Amino acid sequence: MATKILLEARDIVKHYPVTRGLLQRTVGWVRAVDGVSFSIEYGKTMSLVGESGAGKTTIARQILLLEKLTSGSILFEEKDLYKMTPKEIKAEYRPKVHYVQQNPWSSMNPRMRIKDVVGEPIYVNNKQSKKDVDKDVVKLLEQVGIGAEGINRYPHEFSGGQRQRIAVARALALNPSLLILDEPVSALDVSIRAQIMNLFKDLQKKFNLSYLVIAHNLATVRYMSHSVAILYLGQLVEYGDSETLFARPLHPYTKALISASQLTLPEDSEGKAKQIILTGEMPSPLNPPSGCRFHTRCSEANERCSKDVPEMRKVGKQLVKCHHYE
Repeated sequence: MATKILLEARDIVKHYPVTRGLLQRTVGWVRAVDGVSFSIEYGKTMSLVGESGAGKTTIARQILLLEKLTSGSILFEEKDLYKMTPKEIKAEYRPKVHYVQQNPWSSMNPRMRIKDVVGEPIYVNNKQSKKDVDKDVVKLLEQVGIGAEGINRYPHEFSGGQRQRIAVARALALNPSLLILDEPVSALDVSIRAQIMNLFKDLQKKFNLSYLVIAHNLATVRYMSHSVAILYLGQLVEYGDSETLFARPLHPYTKALISASQLTLPEDSEGKAKQIILTGEMPSPLNPPSGCRFHTRCSEANERCSKDVPEMRKVGKQLVKCHHYE
């Protein structure tokens, strides 16, 4: 294998125009994603973390080619997605990248039997006979812990956890390299979340799968991830390996998120754990704050933070966008 990197985002930007009037003139831009870079290695998991509106879903849509980038590039197996022809995308990219929704029920046709729900991508792409497709579906269902007897049942006959397993089986149908997992366990009961997370980890080892996880729950992120990217208002504020980031968070926003999750509380000057309360609402991406975008909610902000844009700097194993580490 020539490289460890499966997918790489290079300084990606996505701005949406805001129009008004009968002539629909552009009066501003929503800066949904503003210069984000990261990479996902073969067989590894990277998580995008941030509040609603941070840009996580927008990034996923760019990777899935549902929208065009404003600028920047996304490379998959060292090929620029936006320079590939439609034929190359269909043959070389679409089968290798699949999206697993937060709510599996919404992604399944309730009138289709499970053998058709899971087997549809195989039938459409490989043109196999129905009998051969059914055999493949049975194998896929068994790999995710659903018995062969389930192929003739309908989605409503399964529990939420079982439907998530079925959604994963369908995502695996074309032997993908990358799965984008959107809040993969948030819609499930707490009692079965660990089972589904363990399933993802087992499948990753078995098939050398890479995952891009979009999540709010830091317990899920910490358990599943090899690396973590913290997003705030369309920009990366901290990026690094999961173990280091959770043990020693650097950016005030990262510290606040971890503190709120009660996974690891940062310590004060006396070595005592302290609670960090994140106050206020995230500003609008239509008119982001000057300087550091987080300064309006940061307890450590000073005058410079409101004026100068911080650079992303390497501190130990992490990258952090904060003036306090210059």
